[in-house]
Amino acid sequence: MCACSLAQDSSDSKQRIRTARELSKKGSEAIPKLQPMLSDPDLGVRIEAVKAIVEIDGPASVAPLVQATRDTDAEVQIRATDGLVNYYLPGYVKRGLSASISRMGNVLKSRFTDTNDQVVPAYISVKPEVIEALGKLVHGGASLDCRANAARAAGILRAKAAVPDLIDALHSKDDELMYESLIAIQKIKDPASGPRIIFLLRDLDQKVQLAAIETTGLLKVREALPTLRRVLADAPEIRVKRAALTSIAMIPDPGSRDLYQRYLHDRDDQLRAAAAEGYARLKDPADLPMLQEEFKNEQKRPAQLAAAFALVMQGQTAFSEFSPLRFLCNGLNSAAWKGVAQAYLIEAAREPGVRKTIEQSLKTASKDEKIQTVQILAMSGDKETVPYLDELTRDSDTDVAQAAVNASRTLKARLP
Repeated sequence: MCACSLAQDSSDSKQRIRTARELSKKGSEAIPKLQPMLSDPDLGVRIEAVKAIVEIDGPASVAPLVQATRDTDAEVQIRATDGLVNYYLPGYVKRGLSASISRMGNVLKSRFTDTNDQVVPAYISVKPEVIEALGKLVHGGASLDCRANAARAAGILRAKAAVPDLIDALHSKDDELMYESLIAIQKIKDPASGPRIIFLLRDLDQKVQLAAIETTGLLKVREALPTLRRVLADAPEIRVKRAALTSIAMIPDPGSRDLYQRYLHDRDDQLRAAAAEGYARLKDPADLPMLQEEFKNEQKRPAQLAAAFALVMQGQTAFSEFSPLRFLCNGLNSAAWKGVAQAYLIEAAREPGVRKTIEQSLKTASKDEKIQTVQILAMSGDKETVPYLDELTRDSDTDVAQAAVNASRTLKARLP
């Protein structure tokens, strides 16, 4: 090809890139003009086209973004993945992997954020073709970062149909992909996948190991108990010990009682907390006096909250000033501890007596307590909870009202 022809091709590509950028400002009616650009032979044009479609967003963007996940370039795949998540979780592209992409020739650099706690509400239904596209990327994306990013997206969108691809990715030997796949499996909450995670409980990468330990606990993988107990006994690292005992405590088993006895008075407050959680889920009435003493004497907040949780699980549902249930609800006002308190209350509220008390507490709750409590009831309420949430949708505080609207939608999506 002659020099003048190459120059012409370069000029044409630059013009198509400028066109894509201009079209991004014209809204959804521009998408039919942008979609053909996703097949352009010039990579720069395809990148600008997918960026424009992501920026436009909206229902019309979904099909072309699914198409873009089939591109051969990692950047296009990553941007398409983040765009699909952004459609269901507005604002995601500002903090997703595509926000950190930089390119030097053929070298693509990007960095995952440490925070990975986002998940779409239960009432949001994700299109099957989106889930299928993400599963294919997890399995065979153009780069390991692309595959890990797709795994993160699958978790955020609760993509249960992608679980086989996520399980397969656990054998990839790439730490980031394995970690993101484990966190995704946690969010999807598919118990059947639990036993297939056990082999990672002794992984050499601590980040992966901790995620695997946590996942087996959250999924209540009973088959993992023997390995978790060995990890607890052998681990030199306190973080691993804490994770192992916490996961053991999530899987109720009388055979773990000796471990709870051993660690209930450990020097480490988080190990004491994990031991108290274990007693909580055994629900043995004979433990009540001992747990009352622990709650009375404990000075560290993690173990205090765990002891309160244990007492509530023992049926202590009074809501007086110094009661364990009131103590847990007070924790919802703390920026440092509200996540812990909320997790305990979600579990405890599955008991009808606890749930009724929590529903009644909304009448006198603080703003923060109301916002956190409606989220608790969204996860653990029943049909009798609906009127309490609906009443708060008319709250004078708009933040509370909106939280109640979302919680009501989530609860109704869960109910049969």
